[in-house]
Amino acid sequence: MTPLPTLHWEEAGEARQARWRSEAGTPPPKRVVIADDQTKADAAYQLACEGTALLWRGDFQNARQLLQAMGRRAERKPKKSASITEAFHQHRMAQAQRARTLGLLLIPLDGDYAIPLRRAPEAATACTEAWGAPDGNPSVVSLRELQGLIGAHEWRKKGTPIPTLGNETIHPHYGVFSPVRGEYVDLVASAPLPAALQHNSLAFDIGTGTGVLAAVLARRGIAHIVATDCDPRARICAAENLARLNLAAQVEIVDADLFPAGQAALIVCNPPWVPGKVAAPIEGAIYDPDSRMLKGFLAGLKDHLAPGGEGWLILSDFAEHLGLRKRGEVLALIEKAGLRLLQRHDTRPHHPKASDTSDPLHLARVAERTSLWRLTAA
Repeated sequence: MTPLPTLHWEEAGEARQARWRSEAGTPPPKRVVIADDQTKADAAYQLACEGTALLWRGDFQNARQLLQAMGRRAERKPKKSASITEAFHQHRMAQAQRARTLGLLLIPLDGDYAIPLRRAPEAATACTEAWGAPDGNPSVVSLRELQGLIGAHEWRKKGTPIPTLGNETIHPHYGVFSPVRGEYVDLVASAPLPAALQHNSLAFDIGTGTGVLAAVLARRGIAHIVATDCDPRARICAAENLARLNLAAQVEIVDADLFPAGQAALIVCNPPWVPGKVAAPIEGAIYDPDSRMLKGFLAGLKDHLAPGGEGWLILSDFAEHLGLRKRGEVLALIEKAGLRLLQRHDTRPHHPKASDTSDPLHLARVAERTSLWRLTAA
């Protein structure tokens, strides 16, 4: 692992330092002041807007309240945009600026991940799940990121019920995208299986993540599934979920960028749906720079399909409604790859944002359609 960078600051007339933790890999702030229960929200927000970090030494719950107050000050009504594409870019820029500003309220951690502040919660379990065992060195992390770790730990404990698995739960790990949008899982559970599976009951799940689609395929009776992912967190997460569901004997998890070796009668891929820059690691499940995964899957699919096999591409047209992908581009990529479209199964999203009229991207969300494209060699 890459050694953590060091945060430097001055406190009580002495030079101090500690390890700097940032999931997104942002460098440690150059300017740091000490903040406590006497620090006012207006002053804190102004310092953060100027790029100065605030290292908290007061009550932990008061730090949470201060962060909420800073968040209210960071809220701005979006400017009226000329197009939905412009609205999307403005929304992304506003999100990034908000994250940078609120990320400058910092929390100290002892060498065992304990938080040395009054009324602080137990965070060692969440930190260990995200970062590994403590090494005894004190560190500093943004309160916003620490809250994300603790929230991810709670989601991991609770799990996400999957109706197509009989409401059994999938437990996402920190940094692995949760299958909260169930419509794409439903599509994989209901699409007709290719006849080629009768002679070669082997499927590939490309970019398995939590392992939810591999689990659905296994429950549908496919004898062997090879699930790939290049993220070690995802591979560990998928292995635990499949073991919990008693499906580990059917699913082999492989470290691979896209395809494993060989050919399969069914190859499933649910790539990120929006072409765009990844601003934080978790966004890798949403944004696909230059549609790299989509293009790579389609370009390599034909060579990995067994005779008569099918490739299932699960993709939303949200990017088209945002003006980030041209209509017809996916079909052009399919034809260029020597593939033929057998059938497309469509569904509408049913997540809360689809009906939130205050969302600046509401018009795109309400028109969105998620599709399962059944492809075969031309």
